[in-house]
Amino acid sequence: MNEKQLAGEKAASYVQNGMVVGLGTGSTVYWTILKIAEMVQNGLSITGVPTSKETEKLALEHGIPLIPLEEVSSIDLTIDGADELNDELTLIKGGGGALLREKIIAYHSTHMIVVADSSKVVSDLGTFPLPVEVVPFGYQKTLHVLQGMGCEPSIRKKNDSLFITDNGNYIVDCAFESIPYPSTLHERINQIPGVVENGLFIGYAEKAIIGNGSTITFLEK
Repeated sequence: MNEKQLAGEKAASYVQNGMVVGLGTGSTVYWTILKIAEMVQNGLSITGVPTSKETEKLALEHGIPLIPLEEVSSIDLTIDGADELNDELTLIKGGGGALLREKIIAYHSTHMIVVADSSKVVSDLGTFPLPVEVVPFGYQKTLHVLQGMGCEPSIRKKNDSLFITDNGNYIVDCAFESIPYPSTLHERINQIPGVVENGLFIGYAEKAIIGNGSTITFLEK
């Protein structure tokens, strides 16, 4: 097994019968979803809430029953990945473009577990460019304001076209190099008109399961 598979499959062991489970997006939680699907086939009864259309498709293909977020009172456990995380379990997410739905589902979850390979654990956030979801109207102006915060922003593209999120918005990837004060930056970015949400997840995760070589390590609050 590679590190992603080790961490992803381990996280599935925290899923219990009768739970409503937030299903994250990305290459590590992919393995969680496959493992949960196997558990469902073996009799586990859960309901999943997907964080993206990609995850919805994967879960349905493998027989995991799904329910829309608006039809649940709360989510027992969300399992999701991260592009970077530090020892305080502050995350950068959004490399796959699903940060808004991921954050909404994390907010409505009682517990959140992060799965990642060892390369995602950092002492200081910011090597990975911070994704910011913005509305299309006036996005060039929004990008200019973000640049004034000390980053090098770039509008995300896919196949030579602007990348469109599941919500019909754009993603600006902001290269800060270092983010010493995540809470302050989070507030400043979200105050910009035109910004929908940014990829800093602060105070959501309570446990991280890290694939580290052939073993697993844990980070907890």
